[in-house]
Amino acid sequence: MYLYSTSAQVLAGIYGLTLTGFIFFRNELSREESDDDSLMDAVERLKKRYFTLLMFITGLTIISLLFSNLVISIESGSDFLLITVLMNFTQVSYIVSLGCIAYFIFDVIDPKRVERVSRDIQNEVDPDVDNEDKGSLEVFLKNFNQVEYILQEYSREFQQDYNYKYSTYRKKMSNPRLVQVLLQAEKIDNELSDEIKQLITLRNSIVHGASPTVSAGMVDRSRQVLLGLSKSLNIQVPTN
Repeated sequence: MYLYSTSAQVLAGIYGLTLTGFIFFRNELSREESDDDSLMDAVERLKKRYFTLLMFITGLTIISLLFSNLVISIESGSDFLLITVLMNFTQVSYIVSLGCIAYFIFDVIDPKRVERVSRDIQNEVDPDVDNEDKGSLEVFLKNFNQVEYILQEYSREFQQDYNYKYSTYRKKMSNPRLVQVLLQAEKIDNELSDEIKQLITLRNSIVHGASPTVSAGMVDRSRQVLLGLSKSLNIQVPTN
């Protein structure tokens, strides 16, 4: 009884400290995302990953605590086989819970977490990046910078037209937010909106530690997106 009671208390205490620490860490991630909107995709991916892991750990912890109480309550029973099975299962779940909590902690404090998730995002957006047919990163970034220029030009016009309504906004709108505004204003269609968002996501993943390479297909897509956006908004693309 002492062993299972102590195990339950220790596990509950460790889980509580882990949850508290994660809340502060999540707030720090949100602050970093607010300071640098290019971290949005990586941070949101990390938040989703950590939330899933935390839900799994929560389930394991609840199971371990419930079975610890069950073992204590039936310890004096006559069914020795059932008691033995429950005792062994409870200890296994206790050890597994501690192992998962340890994995979660080390995953959260990994100094290369943003770089790792950025690499995953890059592979999803540009699956041909590892092929031999490489594209020019310089051309890709040039196209992206011109896309960003067009978005910011529209942003200035948008804020001038709605200056009174948006006068309280001191921080410029992020690129994904501008794309959403363009879509809602029916300046671009859903297909072009998705293409622009993928372009932004890929550029951000490269900036934050992913492999500094792009496929030739993605370079061509970036040029097509640039031409499509320029035509939709009637904004001339800068030549330099």
